Amino acid sequence: MKVRYRVHRFDIDMTKDQSKLEQFLNNLEGEVVAIIPSVNPKFTPGGMGAKVNFLLIVEKSE
Repeated sequence: MKVRYRVHRFDIDMTKDQSKLEQFLNNLEGEVVAIIPSVNPKFTPGGMGAKVNFLLIVEKSE
């Protein structure tokens, strides 16, 4: 039995894309193994912060 993995890139705006992410995850056929965010530093009025540019979603499919 061979296990296969697919990696999906999901561009996201963390403040308004929650429902799009939920819909994407619910439409996957396999099992979600990991969600890896791409995080970059960002200057904010209160000091340093962080921004998530996209997510890598690892799906296990058979």
